[in-house]
Amino acid sequence: MTTKTATISHAQSSKSDVKRLVKAMTAIAWSVLGIGVLLCLVNLSHFSDQNVGLMVGIGFLIGSVHIYVIGTAIGLVHARLHQEQPPTSFEDN
Repeated sequence: MTTKTATISHAQSSKSDVKRLVKAMTAIAWSVLGIGVLLCLVNLSHFSDQNVGLMVGIGFLIGSVHIYVIGTAIGLVHARLHQEQPPTSFEDN
């Protein structure tokens, strides 16, 4: 049995890709929040744990917060990573 290894020395995503990802996740979080609010309002008449529509709506509300937090964390981690690392040059010696 042999093992193949590969080394990636300078694999970094560009700043605009991360910004686009954060903006996309924020937009998804807001849309999921809207769907959750809509489901909760439509199914609010029978307030019970047996009401599947209401429970799904509450799940969407909670899920939207998680999506937003994960997107924000990705942006913050990426900003901190670029803040601590000095810029590298790609010159051959």
